Amino acid sequence: MKTQEFDAASYKAGQQRDWDAVARGWSKWWPVLEVGAGRISQHMIDLAEIKPGQRVLDVATGIGEPAISAARRVGVDGRVIAVDQSAGMLEIAKQRAGEHGFNNIDFIESDMELLDLPHYTFDSVLCRWGLMFLPNLVDALGRLQRLLRPGGKLAGAVWAEASKVPSISLAMSVVREALHAPPPPAGIPGPFSLADPEHLEDVMLDAGFVEFHCEPVPVDFEIPSAADYAEFTKDIAAPIAAMLADQPEHIQANIWSLVAQAALPFEGADGRVRMRNEAICFVAW
Repeated sequence: MKTQEFDAASYKAGQQRDWDAVARGWSKWWPVLEVGAGRISQHMIDLAEIKPGQRVLDVATGIGEPAISAARRVGVDGRVIAVDQSAGMLEIAKQRAGEHGFNNIDFIESDMELLDLPHYTFDSVLCRWGLMFLPNLVDALGRLQRLLRPGGKLAGAVWAEASKVPSISLAMSVVREALHAPPPPAGIPGPFSLADPEHLEDVMLDAGFVEFHCEPVPVDFEIPSAADYAEFTKDIAAPIAAMLADQPEHIQANIWSLVAQAALPFEGADGRVRMRNEAICFVAW
């Protein structure tokens, strides 16, 4: 049987739809997410050496990070442009920026691979957990590289290999097993597609960067219970939600019950689920 060819256009349309669908979930679980993910934003900002008064681009900003953290760093004399393809995510990002009193952030709805901004405009470009989902990665990185001023840096984060990211891989494994779905073929975009640091460096150099550095950084998520872990994943994990979208409700309910059961070994004596994950933070210039 011939393997179905990867359709980048259909994939990208699905990505926009899927992330719109979980935008409210990200808002709901934001306090839980940012306890762990906030340190990644700060580490990226430090790697990029962002300073007051600078101009920063945050691509795949989701509901506003690390754009808001960068806006705090650049101050009133700086500017942050925050980009995402999901209108639903951007709506919440704008609300959050307003609630925090930030007037130095502009929001743009755009596909990162089609972003049309003047070259040599930014001192830094940031991307937290977005590059793994790009079907035309080298072209997109080349576009971002050309947006940087001389000496500017791209700093980002991707997920390490699946075994080191239980907050995602645990549920994904349960869902795949329940649906008898094989893992995606090599080279297909997804949460772990940039988990190999050597491959990550190669694509950066192919895109026109000349220097690259990366390092592992722990990301700890603490969730009230195993049942809440299943709810958390259902609400925020767009790739997993997409896998289940066509299943009958009773099948979905059963699978989410299996996800909750799988999280029980991570419960402590107090009943709270604690998962240590690993991100790869990098900087290129």
